Amino acid sequence: MRDLTHTPATTLEMQGFGGAGAVFYNLDAVALAEAAVAAGEGVRTAAGAIAVTTGRHTGRSPKDKFIVRSPATEQHIWWENNAPMSPEAFDRLEADMKAHLRGRDLHVQDLQAGADPAHRLDVRVVTELAWHALFIRHLLRRPEAEALDGFVPDCTILNLPGFAADPERHGCRTGTVIAMNLEKRLILIAGTEYAGENKKSVFTLLNYLLPEKGVMPMHCSANHAPGNPVDTAIFFGLSGTGKTTLSADPARVLIGDDEHGWSDSGTFNFEGGCYAKTIGLSRESEPEIYDTCFREGTVIENMVFKADGTPDFDDTSLTANMRCAYPMEAIPNASATGRGGHPSTIIMLTCDAFGVLPPIARLTPAQAMYHFLSGFTSKVAGTERGVTEPEPTFSTCFGAPFMPRRPEVYGKLLQERMASHGATCWLVNTGWTGGPYGTGRRMPIKATRALLAAAMDGRLAEGRLRKDPNFGFEVPVSVPGLDDALLDPRGTWADRGAYDAQAARLVAMFARNFEPFLPHVDADIRAAALG
Repeated sequence: MRDLTHTPATTLEMQGFGGAGAVFYNLDAVALAEAAVAAGEGVRTAAGAIAVTTGRHTGRSPKDKFIVRSPATEQHIWWENNAPMSPEAFDRLEADMKAHLRGRDLHVQDLQAGADPAHRLDVRVVTELAWHALFIRHLLRRPEAEALDGFVPDCTILNLPGFAADPERHGCRTGTVIAMNLEKRLILIAGTEYAGENKKSVFTLLNYLLPEKGVMPMHCSANHAPGNPVDTAIFFGLSGTGKTTLSADPARVLIGDDEHGWSDSGTFNFEGGCYAKTIGLSRESEPEIYDTCFREGTVIENMVFKADGTPDFDDTSLTANMRCAYPMEAIPNASATGRGGHPSTIIMLTCDAFGVLPPIARLTPAQAMYHFLSGFTSKVAGTERGVTEPEPTFSTCFGAPFMPRRPEVYGKLLQERMASHGATCWLVNTGWTGGPYGTGRRMPIKATRALLAAAMDGRLAEGRLRKDPNFGFEVPVSVPGLDDALLDPRGTWADRGAYDAQAARLVAMFARNFEPFLPHVDADIRAAALG
């Protein structure tokens, strides 16, 4: 391993994390890959990527995530959605994890979250695993070397997969815990090797901090037209809906694939890399993401490899949540700045396992708020522990697990931004057509891309649209180059009566889910909710 450690002015000892063994500060990607292989944490593929497995945790553990409840946070956290932890339990967990790290070698990465300097967060990640350090170095933004000299973290993540929490002593649920102390700006992660907990913890913190500054944090991907950042599009959606795939359009500039802010200056990426699902990946359908799996330094999680050493993108024997993590520069058309203009097009992605929703529909501003607060989709296999096939769900703001504040806070920010900048909103279904999951087929990605292109260049809005009888939004009747039959989901079902029954069931699910929001939203949104 090369000795490229850059020790910042603020050390672990100065933060109260004393007694560790060797501490490696800010190793670069090459050195971290060497360290991971040397420690037996992973293996190097023929192409130079680092292949790892994450043990029993192959996805996030949202039920093991806690926020410290204190007088300072009491009135600001959406406690119906976020599990509380007492300050005393957190302090015991912190003390025990500090005791665990004594004598152990640690990797420290000093990074940044936020491409807009006005809203950037300096983040320190401390972990036992070199590959976790490599992962987060890919996923967050890497400051220049001179910026590290005076680096003082705004937030610290201590991630010790080898430490098992004690539910009775630490006030948690299992040996796995993700505990956030918003006052201390300290996040403790233990009992899981799934690296995605690192990045989503940072996202959750930004979702708490940025609304106070009037910045809208978004679980979305984003891109813009070449040479024209004013033509920016954002893609809201939960994991598995196509955020990464659809934003990585070679005809547009990729701003980012998962987490962004919308400020008075425009759109900005929180991250410096991508974390893409690789199940079923092919060079034909997703060439940019496919090629990253054959890139030196890419982290490949839970992938089965063929006898010739190449990844098997169809083997889900370890998990359906196979992923790869890589820096933004691995995508040829990625933005160098991570910034774009105010979105002119907003896409809300849903994966409808019922097979009811059309492939695309135009939403009024009130309908946009209704669908944003509803956050309907289907959890796809592998994104969370225990999910083995699509499960219909409602995840408000298209990211409820990462929203510490009440959903109306984010809804109001989005409503104000859309009104100020005149954005057009479309609901896009990447789920099933011709019937529900198990009967129908997944929406063809080529058709989805063609519809998105027509939406962003204005052709859909100029064409003839019909009113959907179930949800009231407008659906295109015809799109050049696309089979018009796909635009009418009812017509794709062999049994039209079965479609009507399924549609009525889905409408009722939407209505029941939205009832808690009715007292908190404006009259036009209530009207959209009530049809």
